[in-house]
Amino acid sequence: MSPEQARARKPPRSWDAFTPSLAPWILDYLSSMGFEQPTPVQKSCLEIFRGNKDVVVEAVTGSGKTLAFLIPVVEKLLRCDEPAKRHHVQGIIISPTRELTSQIYNVLVSLIKFHGPSADLLPYAKSDEKRPATTEPVIVPQLLVGGTTKAAEDLRTFLRLSPNLLIGTPGRLAELLSSPYVKAPSSSFEVLVMDEADRLLDLGFSQELTRILGYLPKQRRTGLFSASLSEAVERLITVGLLYPHKITVRVKSLKDGGVIQERKTPMSLQMSYLVTPASQKIPALCQLLEKLEPRPSRSIIFFSTCLAVKYFARVLHGILPAGFSILSLHGKLEPQVREKNFERFVNATSPTILLTTDIAARGLDIPQVDLVVQHDPPTDTKVFIHRCGRAGRAGRRGLAVVLLQPGREEGYVQLLEVRQTPITPLSKPAISVSAAEAEAVSAKIRAQAQADREVFQLAQRAFVSWARSYIEHQATSIFRVADLDWADLARGYGLLELPKMPEVKGLDRSLGLGIDTESIPFRDAARERKRLEELARWKAERAERQAAAADGGASAPSLKRKKNEAWSGKHEQEDLRAARREKRRKKREAQRLGRMTEKEREEQRKLEELIGEVRRRNELGASEKGGGAGDEFEGFDD
Repeated sequence: MSPEQARARKPPRSWDAFTPSLAPWILDYLSSMGFEQPTPVQKSCLEIFRGNKDVVVEAVTGSGKTLAFLIPVVEKLLRCDEPAKRHHVQGIIISPTRELTSQIYNVLVSLIKFHGPSADLLPYAKSDEKRPATTEPVIVPQLLVGGTTKAAEDLRTFLRLSPNLLIGTPGRLAELLSSPYVKAPSSSFEVLVMDEADRLLDLGFSQELTRILGYLPKQRRTGLFSASLSEAVERLITVGLLYPHKITVRVKSLKDGGVIQERKTPMSLQMSYLVTPASQKIPALCQLLEKLEPRPSRSIIFFSTCLAVKYFARVLHGILPAGFSILSLHGKLEPQVREKNFERFVNATSPTILLTTDIAARGLDIPQVDLVVQHDPPTDTKVFIHRCGRAGRAGRRGLAVVLLQPGREEGYVQLLEVRQTPITPLSKPAISVSAAEAEAVSAKIRAQAQADREVFQLAQRAFVSWARSYIEHQATSIFRVADLDWADLARGYGLLELPKMPEVKGLDRSLGLGIDTESIPFRDAARERKRLEELARWKAERAERQAAAADGGASAPSLKRKKNEAWSGKHEQEDLRAARREKRRKKREAQRLGRMTEKEREEQRKLEELIGEVRRRNELGASEKGGGAGDEFEGFDD
């Protein structure tokens, strides 16, 4: 071969080497994003999924799976002979969390901005105008996630926008597809994609998934994508895949002795463990942040429960090294707060730490995550891999460290080894925490609890939630409650006393501190005033009970302490909060209606009549079928 021929030959893994060739506008997008060549999973998937073949893709985290299915999906819809009819859906992409779903939607939008006809329609997604009809195939996406919008608003948007590609979480997709005005006939529906398919196939999503599949035709292209699919493959028949093409992309590394070993994470990611007592975990984290060179730009700390995230996000200010901002992300946050905190973390320009639960463990492509620390190790090795995989993405070097308590928890290393997820001891940077340093950190946290009763109560609740989570670990031979040092754990949480739990019965709940926790005030004056009033009332009732008992009479039923009273001594008053929420909702609705024009009010009235008709039809259908049902439409949430 001459030098000229060698230069003219296309590189075997270049984007323009695919047959058929990618559209010029897709190549323009890839070039603008700096994607010079496809990753292994993109190369394999584009060669198969672009044809009329189903795929099951298992690839290491951070390998580029999102574009591996978005490009084929977009191509399939644009190859149709004519544009989709109004309210006809041609493609659906399902993912398990709001954050991942929004990320997929944003990547899709950035892609179709390079397709002129589709880009022209994007502004209609945020306006109140009806989308005009087109004479050629286009991509019109709609994002469907719970929390940020009401189901009725999603239906309103669907009827106005008439999207042909839905990207959503299982629950909200099932709600929308239940409407008779949303069509997915075999004549127009093309493709279904399930991202993080192993989690979608878990029992937690099975009901919603079954409902969604019941609305879709069996003749379709289906793609399942995840970093771990071993268990899900056995259940593929439930989603209609009989003979799928299995694509597995893993990384191989050379161990000592010349042994080649498969990895489930990128080579750029170092996975290590650090054995440290519970009381030294936070000081060890501080040293890690200080000693890492260069200083980590974005770090993620995983905890096992939402309350633990909420607590440590409150108390770690002033304890972690200076210069780091702290954000939190967990399932009990309001959707708007979750979205805001996630965006702040993704767009952070200074060193930032995200405290989170497993809600951020899967699929999220957060750029430049340098460090992942697992304060609480998970039982499931798949979750462990996903957590670690938030760092070391797209070839960037990353470090993932799991903190293990001495003793039986060290057996977690062998468990990961058996499941082909080897980790090594953390040797660089060297972490060494003295007992005095650990006590100093505990004292700082305790000082915050003594200054504000809200912190004290939050510490108690977080510790109880962590204990319950630990008890529920599946690997009981490794995570044994009987082996826990409760006093040391309490120091790690900066507790002023151990909460009332069966597991600590017989122990010194005061931890030898001798602090009168009943006298700790709320920093908020109104809350403190209310607490003192309740305390005075309780003391008066107790004195009355004692007096009645001294007289030999029975105490009044209203004065008896409830057997199921919360350990914190305070009721949630859920009914009162629900009434307040309903009052605020009605106020917002009245304000929204007040801003409407007469024409908009008329359209709102017609929409409400439409929704009412949907309810009536489904109720009628349910009664005719003898109440049988599993996928009937039960109406939208208000």
